[in-house]
Amino acid sequence: MRPSDAIRTYFDRAADLLDLSPSMRRLLLTAKREVQVRIPIERDGGELVTLVGYRVQHNDARGPMKGGLRYHPQVDLDEVRALASLMTWKTAVVDIPYGGAKGGVALDPATYSTRELERVTRRFVDEIHDLFGPDVDIPAPDMGTTADMMAWIMNHYGRYHGFAPACVTGKPVDYHGIPGREEATGRGVGSLTLKVLSRLGRSIPGTRVAIQGFGNVGTHAAKYLADAECRIVAVSDAGGGYHRASGIDVLEALRHARSHAGRLEGFAGGDRITNAELLALECDVLIPAALGGVLTAANAGAVRAPIIVEAANAPVEPEADAMFADRGIVVLPDILANAGGVTASWFEWVQNRQHYQWGVDRVRGELDRILGTAFEHVWQLSSSRQVPLRTAAYMLGVGRVARATALGGTA
Repeated sequence: MRPSDAIRTYFDRAADLLDLSPSMRRLLLTAKREVQVRIPIERDGGELVTLVGYRVQHNDARGPMKGGLRYHPQVDLDEVRALASLMTWKTAVVDIPYGGAKGGVALDPATYSTRELERVTRRFVDEIHDLFGPDVDIPAPDMGTTADMMAWIMNHYGRYHGFAPACVTGKPVDYHGIPGREEATGRGVGSLTLKVLSRLGRSIPGTRVAIQGFGNVGTHAAKYLADAECRIVAVSDAGGGYHRASGIDVLEALRHARSHAGRLEGFAGGDRITNAELLALECDVLIPAALGGVLTAANAGAVRAPIIVEAANAPVEPEADAMFADRGIVVLPDILANAGGVTASWFEWVQNRQHYQWGVDRVRGELDRILGTAFEHVWQLSSSRQVPLRTAAYMLGVGRVARATALGGTA
């Protein structure tokens, strides 16, 4: 199933329960603007290559549009369109004054030098600089992009429009970024996992957690949960994973990854397993924190975890989601579970607009407060309407965007 079809399935379910009119549904589903640009650059060896970049600006009923910029060989318009709409509902769920957008360039960043990636990034800004900015659309890091790339975006945007640090978030702290932004998504995943466990009456110490994906989100979630005395029984990256029933030493896994170009391969602190085996492990919480679409109708039956927390975007396909609901497996959806990143990006945007530096304690405190409030709203709506957490989250997000659209008018 295409990413846009999956999100449409969840949207329709919420729209039915909200009793939205057909005209409102069409308005909310239609992107405000979709842009595709060519990005010709000269590689270090002198070869001229032409890449394709995308920016989809989905909805601005509740404020400037917000969304990441990803560099990945599988980036295409449908994926970007789907993720832009997901950002619209996500920002509404946590009730921050943004709409949704997303962007991407179809390339494998591992095969490009730093100088080449800088050329790609600056050329992309050349093509779309008049379509984004602090009050219009604010990019941020995503899969395959980094804080340094966000600094290049700010710098290049400034060549056209002057000093405007709020034009992009996720920048290095030394270049108008905010402390705590890098850890925010993973910290939010960890914090909300503990809230789910508490609401279900489960003891937190000793909770067995398996995490697929040991990048930025997965590592920070692992550290947070390990600090809370959860037992991280498995971790993995694209090359496979490692399992240890008594618990992985998260700090040792981090040290190994940092000394091996970010990879877990060769880690001696667990038994080697595949990513497929990790998804089927006996554990209390499964956290898919890598690519989307990893839990499907084909493997959903093998999942033994009673709780799934979606740290990645769209890791569970609708058919699998329905199977989990039938089995009583609790799924904390991506539009809430991984909203810590965009929430901290809002803090950075506010900091840049105020020209006043926030401290990490303030960032963490505000992040925990906002995500905690959103979780309680979703949980209460799920309980009162007797619907899964995903449906409740979409009802909350879609309902807020629909009300803002009606209040703002369409003329």
